[in-house]
Amino acid sequence: MSTCPRSGLVFIGNLDEVAEKATKWLLNKKPIKNLIDWAISFSLWPVHLTTSCCGAEFAATYAPKYDGERLGSLPFTHPRNTNLLLVEGTLTRKMARVARIVWEQMPWPKFVIAMGACAITGGLFYNSYNIIRPADILPVDYFIPGCPPTPEAVLRAVIELQKKVRRGEWKPRDVKDKRILEELMRPVKEPTKNYYEERGIPLD
Repeated sequence: MSTCPRSGLVFIGNLDEVAEKATKWLLNKKPIKNLIDWAISFSLWPVHLTTSCCGAEFAATYAPKYDGERLGSLPFTHPRNTNLLLVEGTLTRKMARVARIVWEQMPWPKFVIAMGACAITGGLFYNSYNIIRPADILPVDYFIPGCPPTPEAVLRAVIELQKKVRRGEWKPRDVKDKRILEELMRPVKEPTKNYYEERGIPLD
């Protein structure tokens, strides 16, 4: 009869749950977390969502002369395959709803850059009833001043965002004051059922 030379504790439980917790713990440890941050910083894909005239500068940023793709940033078409939203200038109430819906469809981690004076203070339309400031409905990481901002400024914002990601200074977040957001996202049209009931029209 032989005895085991080792002694210790044996944990018995749900292996799937233990594996999930171990994976989360491991991903938050160096050097794996640093590697993930590095990969994210060079995989900033902005979604195609031209909200205003600054879209011309956005296009120039990724054109052959400035070649924003050399930084690992590639404009793409689908919100679910991108992680960067560039608000390009003025954001009307109609486009603000669209921008918020697009942002909600993007997977984490995701980031927002607002470019142009109109995206910061409203610009020429600062006193318009139909203008929404991006910071009121989206968690903006960086603002780019100018009317319009140059492609160099856009690239500088992307580089600064890359540095922020590599430092690990990002986490899931949203706007703190959601009063403007809640008012903006209310249904525009009344439900069809109420429309017919108020007019006495049978639904059959």
